[in-house]
Amino acid sequence: MNPEDNTIKKLQKRLDDLGQKQEKYAEEIRELREALEGLLKAETEQPVEAAQEEQPLKAQKPPEKTSPSPDAAPKKTAAASRKFQRNRKNRILAGVCYGLAEYLQINPAFTRVLFFLFSLLFCIGPIIYLLLWIIIPAAPLFETQQIPPDPQRPVAPKEEAPLFETRQIPPHPERPAAPKGESQMHQASRLEKFVGENLLGKVGIVILVIGVSIGAKYSIDNDLISPLMRIILGYLIGALLFFTGVRLRPRYENFSAVLLSGAMAIMYFITFAAYVFYGMYPQWLAFLLMVVFTFCTVGISLQYNLQFIAIIGLVGAYCIPFLLSEDKGEPAVLFSYMGIINLGILFIAFRKYWKPLFLFAFGMTWLIFISWYSFYAERELYTIVCWGFLIFFFLLFYATFLSYKLLKKEAFNYTDVILLLLNGFIFYGLGYDLLETSPEGAGFLGVFTLLNACVHGGVAVLIHRRKGADDNILFLVTGLALVFLTITIPVQLDGNWVTLLWMAEATLLFWIGRTRQVSLYEALAYPLIVLGVFSLAEDWSAASAAWDSPGANPAFFNAVFLTALLSSAALGYIAYLFFRKPRFLTWTQESRQGEPLSFAVSGLFLMVLYGTFAVEISRHWDQVYAGFFPADTAMADSYEALRTFDYIQSLKQVWLLNYTLFFLSALALVNIYKLKNRSLGLASLLLNLIALFVFLTSGLYQLSELRDHYIEGSPENVTRWSVGVRYLSLLLLAALLAVSHRVLKQPYLNLRNPVLSESILALVVGWVATSELLHWLALSHVSDSYKLWVSVFWGLYALVLVGLGLWKQKRHLRIGGIALFFLTLLKVFFFDLTHLSTISKTIVFISLGVFLLIVSYLYQRFKAAIPEEDETLE
Repeated sequence: MNPEDNTIKKLQKRLDDLGQKQEKYAEEIRELREALEGLLKAETEQPVEAAQEEQPLKAQKPPEKTSPSPDAAPKKTAAASRKFQRNRKNRILAGVCYGLAEYLQINPAFTRVLFFLFSLLFCIGPIIYLLLWIIIPAAPLFETQQIPPDPQRPVAPKEEAPLFETRQIPPHPERPAAPKGESQMHQASRLEKFVGENLLGKVGIVILVIGVSIGAKYSIDNDLISPLMRIILGYLIGALLFFTGVRLRPRYENFSAVLLSGAMAIMYFITFAAYVFYGMYPQWLAFLLMVVFTFCTVGISLQYNLQFIAIIGLVGAYCIPFLLSEDKGEPAVLFSYMGIINLGILFIAFRKYWKPLFLFAFGMTWLIFISWYSFYAERELYTIVCWGFLIFFFLLFYATFLSYKLLKKEAFNYTDVILLLLNGFIFYGLGYDLLETSPEGAGFLGVFTLLNACVHGGVAVLIHRRKGADDNILFLVTGLALVFLTITIPVQLDGNWVTLLWMAEATLLFWIGRTRQVSLYEALAYPLIVLGVFSLAEDWSAASAAWDSPGANPAFFNAVFLTALLSSAALGYIAYLFFRKPRFLTWTQESRQGEPLSFAVSGLFLMVLYGTFAVEISRHWDQVYAGFFPADTAMADSYEALRTFDYIQSLKQVWLLNYTLFFLSALALVNIYKLKNRSLGLASLLLNLIALFVFLTSGLYQLSELRDHYIEGSPENVTRWSVGVRYLSLLLLAALLAVSHRVLKQPYLNLRNPVLSESILALVVGWVATSELLHWLALSHVSDSYKLWVSVFWGLYALVLVGLGLWKQKRHLRIGGIALFFLTLLKVFFFDLTHLSTISKTIVFISLGVFLLIVSYLYQRFKAAIPEEDETLE
């Protein structure tokens, strides 16, 4: 057989085998595709019950393991989870009413109506609302809620499924949202139940208490019934409400609580009226009844475990001074009555951890006390009573605050800061005013301030000794002690001692804050620094005003200079710590607050350091003038005195400018060789530019004034030094320019711009040279110098600039020279021609023409050497 035939057969057989395999593979692929599509279709159409049957273990979980619904949650757990916060989402003004209703689980319409009635009838609603707005923190617009993770969500490899997922959801209202399947009829039924069982009873008892109060007041004003009958009827109404509430408690507990709270408010009201207005009780019996009612209200609140009982019962008690105020009550009675109520409220608030009661007692007590203190006409007769209850209320609220923080171990927040500061400063402010207005108390203001510092310092020591206390509380109380210690300084002392002690205290606090990592101490140091700087400015102002007073100390040898020098050292040390030690105060680490603060700290140090010597230089020249013309002589207002005053003022301005040039040059050198700070380098350049501008404008003008005084020989005490000081100023200006050039070359600034720096240098040199030309022409008594010779000099200087630009291949110098040529021509044609003589015109035109020809020649001669782009412009 031919070998080729065998090869063909083999290839055909192999081809047939591959074809059969291909058909087999295609059949398998088709079957797999059909099976996969069937499974996918079955999975999508599978009922929910079948999916639950695939997880029998989950279906067999006991019912008690499932999370309970919000309605089925125990009351104690729900109350513990609620927070007294302003609800900003459902607010009308600040969300106080809605937040209060949400905390008490009542309808917000009730709280809004209550505030409206207090505003309309008693005029205290806005005050209470504003106080609660300040005290109560705002709720977040979105809350975080933990929910179990979705079991159907696939988990990526190497990823552990979280126990809970965190999602942002809108804050829930006081009642959980009804499920989707709930009918409209069921929702209406729930609303009706809430209004009928809860809202109407509370609104009704408030209206009843108000009605009894108004009716009693009306009967008093119109004398409808005898005083005895008024009191008996009031007690009968209160007793009826009380016993009705007791009888209804087994079946209607909430309604019973409302009746009992209203009964206690009426009892307070009637007892107060019987004692104050009619004198039916002796003092001991009235207060015994008040104590009994207070204990009853406390017991009812604790027995029912409902906060609103205490609120409704004791709100009425607090409103009594406003309802029955006719200037008939004794302050001792009023404040004793308030003290009894406060003890009851604070006992309830502490026992049941109802902090809103504490906030309410705090606000109402100080509101009533300040109102009485501000508007009572004869309060001077009750100084001892006022002091006693002022101290009592201050210590009562201070002790309650510390009990919450130390015994209850409550978390520290901004509300606590506000309450503690308000309590401390209200007490201090009222006490300070009491001492200041009394004839013999003004001398004890410093002692009173120091006693406040000692009280807070003693509390800080007690907190420090108690283990487990929050450090923030310790720092806050210690800060209060330091604040009152700081206030003691200006109250007891005056003048330079205030500045020195404030600066020393600020330095100590800042050192503790940075080296001991106590952020609060550093935060307290900043306002003290500002106070110290303002106090130093006040010292400078007082010293400047007393420069001509008899016996004034000479410049650089006085207490103000020593105070400023020590203050500069303190601020310098603070600036050193600020930049060398790590920052622990949170907001100073952020760039938005930290960078401006760094500029402020260093800026205050430099300002005080500069002002330390500048003030004394000014003081020296003021005293020089006072030595020539004392204030009590007739020569003080003469023409010679005015000329002398102008002369010395020019000397003072020149020496202040010289000092400024020296100070800025030294500052730039210190930064170049020691600090190497980019921010300080940029600030230094900016200050140098400002100093250059001031020197070229005001400085050269004052130097020319000194020259004119020398030429005129007036005043008689003018000397050649008045002219020689000019060259000291020019030397200091040259030093400043050289230092600024060194600053621009520093690598940490990265500001190499020769075009700008050389342009400024050319402008300064031309300006100063023009002034120097005018100076020598004036000394030589050459007239019209600013016309002829200035024009000639400007043309020559323009020629020099163009020549330097061609030689150094610097286009900006050439352009500047050409611009100066055109400026000179404008000056000649529009100003000089009308005033110059023929010879002067000839000199000017010939000079400018020659200069322009030279410039043209130079351009033609060196045009090949001028590149298209100068290297200096790269």
